[in-house]
Amino acid sequence: MKSYLLGIDIGTSACKVAVFDRSGRVLAAENGDYPVYYPHEGWAEQNPEEWWKAVCGAVRGSIARAGILPEEIAGVGIDGQSWSAIAVDRRGNVLTNTPIWMDTRAQDICDRLNEEIGAEEIFRTAGNSLQPSYTTAKILWYKENLPEVYRNTYRILQSNSYIAFKLTGEMTQELSQGYGLHCFNMRTGKWDDRMCDRLGIPREFLPEIRGCDEIVGTVTKEAARETGLAEGTPVAAGGLDAACGTLGAGVIHPGETQEQGGQAGGMSICTKEYKADPRLILGFHVVPGLWLLQGGTTGGGGVMRWFEREFADYERMMKEETGVSSLNQLNEIAEKVSPGCDGLVFLPYMAGERSPIWNPYAKGVFYGLDFSKTKGHMVRACMEGVALSLRHNLEVAREAGAEAKVLRAMGGSANSLLWTQIKADITGKPIVVPASDTATTLGAAMLAGVGTGFYKDYEEAVKLTVSETRRHEPNEANRAVYDRTYETYLRLYEALRPLMTER
Repeated sequence: MKSYLLGIDIGTSACKVAVFDRSGRVLAAENGDYPVYYPHEGWAEQNPEEWWKAVCGAVRGSIARAGILPEEIAGVGIDGQSWSAIAVDRRGNVLTNTPIWMDTRAQDICDRLNEEIGAEEIFRTAGNSLQPSYTTAKILWYKENLPEVYRNTYRILQSNSYIAFKLTGEMTQELSQGYGLHCFNMRTGKWDDRMCDRLGIPREFLPEIRGCDEIVGTVTKEAARETGLAEGTPVAAGGLDAACGTLGAGVIHPGETQEQGGQAGGMSICTKEYKADPRLILGFHVVPGLWLLQGGTTGGGGVMRWFEREFADYERMMKEETGVSSLNQLNEIAEKVSPGCDGLVFLPYMAGERSPIWNPYAKGVFYGLDFSKTKGHMVRACMEGVALSLRHNLEVAREAGAEAKVLRAMGGSANSLLWTQIKADITGKPIVVPASDTATTLGAAMLAGVGTGFYKDYEEAVKLTVSETRRHEPNEANRAVYDRTYETYLRLYEALRPLMTER
């Protein structure tokens, strides 16, 4: 009997694979790590073949740990990080590492196209401003800098569509990742041939657009041998990680909002109407008939991972003695610091910044250091800085006509009660934390569930799988101090912006 779903999440630092039952309970989950390469300043790239190797190991491990037969899996769903540009030849061989969402090497190409075509005309078609983080400029960067790769390119794939290809042999492009290309019409959900010509992107590079829950193929004999899945298992097209996480957090109605706490930060506001703003990101939801107005930041959970890696030697040593994780120890010292960090403010622009400032040259900054500040101040300032960037995006979204009322948190950051409360206090929004901290992988699995008929529709899928574990209400006593901190945050960037430019 087909009783289970399998979700695959292609994240920035690792892939995550989980087996779910019909109620959304995780039977087993496995991760597979892979590196990010930083060969030059502004560059950030990964090898998709290393994703696939990690996926194969994690799928095998999760099926074994779940104690189920591969034949019991009803379908596979895949989500992935945004804005890849995976150049493959006719056989599907990867021709070069793909620049990922943090990569800003193509700024000059964006500047030129915004001047030649017109930034407003590009925005009218794509619903997004042309920035180097997106897929568009990366394709053209290949053309200008890797002519042999460009000449041998048959298709450009996204992270989830590459894994779908490895599983099924089919090269596709699903709807929610279309927003990475500025020749994608954000109103119609179709490729725009005229803008392809204007941008200089060959139309034949772009695969056929499929619905996110559409079954694009089945697991091939070769993929079954490598992954341990059963040959013939249906595979859904999948979607953007943020959009699948939004679904996995239970956001399927207009006005509902997901708060993202993975490697990157930000939010996704569900809307039934086209609402574009050049300061934000607009994409299709994985749920048909809906858009997501998104804020995407480079500073999210990755900020704390960086801080722990570089400054938590003592906490890692103490873990051996106490059994308390280094991150939990950092939480404990941050909790002793007053809201507002006694004037210490952190700009979380650790890989440039995306929305709403769109500055690839922005840098992380601690402002307000003096001899009274402690490690706890710096940890809390990191948490508050990420929350301030979330507030910035939410306020811009409100100006664009999309008001978030309640945030539904997802990602590893949601496991920190302190950090979640800080986000509620700084944004002034209640935050609900769903039961599963595998919301992104669950959302991918839901797509396969709807696509195969395992669930009747998204209403049934969410009703069965998503529940609330806790709720954080804003602490009104902290509003005044956080309003002052936010004002300093905005003024600090404006004062430093002239220094945060290309030189």
